Amino acid sequence: MISSQTIQTSLDELKAITKVDLAVYDLTGMTVASTMEKSEITGDLISGFAYSPADSQVIGANHLLKILDDGDVLYVLVAYGTNDDVYMVGKIAVCQIQNLIIAYKERYDRNNFFQNLLLDNLLLVDIYNRAKKLHIEVNVPRAIFLVETQNEKDSFATELLKGMFSSQAGDYITAVDEHSVILIKALEGDSSPENLQSIADTIVTLMNAEAMTNVRVAYGTVVQELKDVSKSYKEAKMALDVGKIFYAEKYVMAYSSLGIGRLIYQLPVNLCRIFIDEIFGDNVLTDLDEETLMTLNKFFENNLNVSETSRQLFVHRNTLVYRLEKIQRSTGLDVRSFDDALTFKIALMVVNYMKYLDEQEY
Repeated sequence: MISSQTIQTSLDELKAITKVDLAVYDLTGMTVASTMEKSEITGDLISGFAYSPADSQVIGANHLLKILDDGDVLYVLVAYGTNDDVYMVGKIAVCQIQNLIIAYKERYDRNNFFQNLLLDNLLLVDIYNRAKKLHIEVNVPRAIFLVETQNEKDSFATELLKGMFSSQAGDYITAVDEHSVILIKALEGDSSPENLQSIADTIVTLMNAEAMTNVRVAYGTVVQELKDVSKSYKEAKMALDVGKIFYAEKYVMAYSSLGIGRLIYQLPVNLCRIFIDEIFGDNVLTDLDEETLMTLNKFFENNLNVSETSRQLFVHRNTLVYRLEKIQRSTGLDVRSFDDALTFKIALMVVNYMKYLDEQEY
């Protein structure tokens, strides 16, 4: 329901312009908002008029008008004064408050609609019927951007996001949990991967600069119809989780670029443990020191190029070869070989995934 403060603000603005005192009452005669301290109108008069068939009534110098919501009386407005223009001011006030009620309901209904749409709580026929009623375009390319902040319920970050993207452009902001904000982005102009990446980078940059908070942004693929928005949301959610597990250094993750991390994320944990045991046996992969892990990651980044890796690590080539041979002795895998390097890379990712699952349990 629209707040009494919103109605009060509207009445104050109208009085400042027209110099006419106004008041709004509920159906029991209780004052909702008023520009006067006292009123000659009693609760019984208000209640009697509210349930009468008349649309307006004059009691003394007071003009009573009904404020409707879908044809039902919601409030009664009283315009005070004997001036001939008082009735017209009252009509204007009624019109403005009714528009505020409609805007509030539409905003609330849209938020509720998108929340249920994202969570797959709507039948196909309901999606199209409610979208038509809420004036939401159905056949518009859209993608979901999931923005996770460090702090739960970060209202400032949410408001900043609403300032960046407006419903006038077909964009909507909502949330289905306390951990993240969801941007449903319309992409009528440009739905290329480069544009999606640019939008995500812009969100991260502005959030870091304005909200002074680090955020992660993940986004799904572009869908062409409103009914498929939940698919993009699920993809964005997976991208956010996979990014935190396997690509912790990245603040933007696209579902389309998750690579092998997406495959590992969907594996049963028992299968992961069997894989690690079969490859390494009693050797504990989790005991690798920081230097070894850094060496391996840089070696993989440089496509198993020993010379380039040694240059970037600022070590002699022979020193790097010694480290790689040490890894081979402890694990039985020669990462200079493509097959062994692939196995080792996957094993590292599987171990990170198992660590993540263990942390979630606690």
